[in-house]
Amino acid sequence: MSARHTQAEPVRSGQLHVAIIGAGATGTELAAELHRTLRGVVAYGLDRIDPDKDIKITLIEATNRIVPGLPPRLSIATARLLGELGVEIRTSARVTEVRPDGVLLAGGDFIPSELVVWAAGVRGPEVLRNLDGLEASPSGQLVVLPTLQTTRDQNVFAMGDCAWLVPDGEKRPIPPRAQAAHQQASHLLKQITRRLEGRPIGPFVYRDFGSLVSLGEFSTIGSLMGFLAGKGMLIEGYVARLMYRSLYKMHEAALHGPLKVSLDTIARSLTRQAEPHVKLH
Repeated sequence: MSARHTQAEPVRSGQLHVAIIGAGATGTELAAELHRTLRGVVAYGLDRIDPDKDIKITLIEATNRIVPGLPPRLSIATARLLGELGVEIRTSARVTEVRPDGVLLAGGDFIPSELVVWAAGVRGPEVLRNLDGLEASPSGQLVVLPTLQTTRDQNVFAMGDCAWLVPDGEKRPIPPRAQAAHQQASHLLKQITRRLEGRPIGPFVYRDFGSLVSLGEFSTIGSLMGFLAGKGMLIEGYVARLMYRSLYKMHEAALHGPLKVSLDTIARSLTRQAEPHVKLH
């Protein structure tokens, strides 16, 4: 290993502490994957690092439970599993300042950490706030009508993470998930064609098919909704992991086409046994 990748002095206190702000699906999945990856790196010969003593991962969430988009039972199960992995969880904790050496919470507590990851939701890029006078939400996303047209210019459409749509009768906007963006894209494909043909366009209706959270090799949990699951079906373990991978492949196929995804899947399955689990350069 080259000298630029080495450190002569011992590991400093807090040097390998990681604070993840936001315990939604992204932050929770990252915490589990970091636990696995960091220990994999140590296993490849970094014998000056003691994973149990030097590495610490703290997951910070402003609400009263992690993965608040899932039912409480799954939040409890996820918190229990992360706790068994040694991940420290801080709920009802609002971050007021991120410093070079850690994170300051509203109650005055300070969490030492040299690496801070922000996973606390979506904010639109600054360009959207002043984009030709279009209305933007407090989070910098474009406010849209039920038809996904922007409120101040109906010739401009927005979808995915840059769109802020609060459905009728709801208090919160449609969540920034892959399934929401996928549904909006499919809807707009049809509606823009209607618009070009001079026909009226219809409103977008979001259907929540549930959520799945992958905790790497440790577990997968989630809830399914829709006509197959009734009001909601909770799944965990191997079945949940299989469905998570299947949904991921569906999203890949929608972007790249089924042929490319099929060939890529076969290639990965053939090389997985020979490749290292951690990139070493």
